Amino acid sequence: MAKHEKESLGFTYDVFLSFRGEDTRHNFIGHLHKELCRKGINTFVDDKNLGIGDSISPALSKAIEESRIFIVVFSENYASSSWCLDELVKILERDSLKH
Repeated sequence: MAKHEKESLGFTYDVFLSFRGEDTRHNFIGHLHKELCRKGINTFVDDKNLGIGDSISPALSKAIEESRIFIVVFSENYASSSWCLDELVKILERDSLKH
């Protein structure tokens, strides 16, 4: 998709990846992100290791709002992370606004 097409649709990112970093960052997500980028798909990956109790940052909320689609990678510890669950709620809220 050309840059002007994305801007006209109001999206900064084609894909937003939601995942539990300690489970998948250095294997599955790393490979997936590399391949999406290789195909020219503008992908948001949060590259910060967040601490327990941290809440979603304004930058992350903005990235969710500005993403066209979402890939949620459920792993063994995804649901035990309040950060991941907060992120998932934000994704679902954003998606429900479209309908």
